[in-house]
Amino acid sequence: MKDSIKLNHYDIIRSTVLTEKSNLMTQYSQYFFDVRLDSDKKTIKEAVEAIFNVKVKAVNTLVKKGKTRVFRGRIGKRSDVKRAIVTLSPGQKIDLNSKV
Repeated sequence: MKDSIKLNHYDIIRSTVLTEKSNLMTQYSQYFFDVRLDSDKKTIKEAVEAIFNVKVKAVNTLVKKGKTRVFRGRIGKRSDVKRAIVTLSPGQKIDLNSKV
């Protein structure tokens, strides 16, 4: 991430991902977040620790490429989305309904 731009923690973590899979993974202390495309694992870890007051064990990231779609005869492309899978230290928990 560029050092010239100072970002808030809430700028890095865009939203939480609430799907069936993400709800099942919470029992293993893994939480899913949509994050900025230019953010790295270190800044994601710092943001989650600062926002939720937890200790992060690991961060895995993936980029979902935007699909090409046709709408009213025009070809368009959805935006790419970066997703972070955050694993917390044992005994840690996040209440997803409280902060973001």
